Amino acid sequence: MATFEGLFTQSSSLKVGIVVARFNDLITNKLLSGCLDCLSRHGIDVSANSSQLDTAWVPGSFELPLVAQSFAKSGRYQVVITLGAVIRGDTPHFDVVISEASKGISAVSRETGIPIVFGVLTTDNMQQALERAGIKNNLGWNYALQALELGSLMQKLG
Repeated sequence: MATFEGLFTQSSSLKVGIVVARFNDLITNKLLSGCLDCLSRHGIDVSANSSQLDTAWVPGSFELPLVAQSFAKSGRYQVVITLGAVIRGDTPHFDVVISEASKGISAVSRETGIPIVFGVLTTDNMQQALERAGIKNNLGWNYALQALELGSLMQKLG
């Protein structure tokens, strides 16, 4: 029986694309910072002139799937990370945005065979979002770890 697992070790050959929603950028900038810190500590060059990492900004979480699809289809990346923050309000807008973003992101991954990490916070209020983006724990770090593991695993599965 074969067992396949991804690793978190130095990933100098992994190419990563990150798509970040500008809406709620107080939160998404913190997620991106945590993500970049993790990638850097695991051997990914995150400098401005990196050949391993590209970042694209989109207006909001609803637009994440389209650019994630463009990244995935380009053939330049082994893994794509999507970062966003959708905070519940008084209207059904929250439900629509998060539903379409999650369905779109998962569809892109299935259609392209490229792992897409779903790094979109869904919270009831700003305090919860801030806690998940750095006050208590920065989930951007976790999303980067998921990307490293999936990228490594997919390389092994070849």
